[in-house]
Amino acid sequence: MELWDAYDKDGRRTGGTLVRGETIADGLYHLVCEVLVRHKDGSYLCMQRAQSKKGYPGWWEATAGGSALRGEDEWACVRRELREETGIDCDAFEQIGRFVDAADHSIFCCFVCCVAVDKDGVTLQEGETEAFRWMTETEFRAFVRSGEMIPPQQRRYRAYLESLGCELPEAESACQGQENR
Repeated sequence: MELWDAYDKDGRRTGGTLVRGETIADGLYHLVCEVLVRHKDGSYLCMQRAQSKKGYPGWWEATAGGSALRGEDEWACVRRELREETGIDCDAFEQIGRFVDAADHSIFCCFVCCVAVDKDGVTLQEGETEAFRWMTETEFRAFVRSGEMIPPQQRRYRAYLESLGCELPEAESACQGQENR
């Protein structure tokens, strides 16, 4: 059983506990952290979600991440999720966004980190990821514009991606509504 701290919409812990898979009451949220991994050579790490994942099975994403466990702050969560899903250890993260998703009862904390790791040394977490690939900055920009990036992630990373020169359409991507294809 996975336990999470309950937060209010302003990101303050309420003292309550949430249980993964159980209904979250209106006005309560859980913390989700994700990190965009940039290699010192300028390439970006993209992970393929496991086919068994409930949302966006098999889709490629530009992040490692997940829900903060009870007692974890966003910094501990992002470190743990990065290590679990990629095998990469890092302590230097820059927070690039914080978003409240009322429909999903989630507060997303988005980070970027720059690493100098062996690019072939990425490890996969069973049940979470099936493959990985490093994209050059040009490939990454094309990926972002392609409509193949998970739409909620594209929205959460919009400001950061635009700062890289990735012009993103205002309309939903062509893959909207295909979350479970």
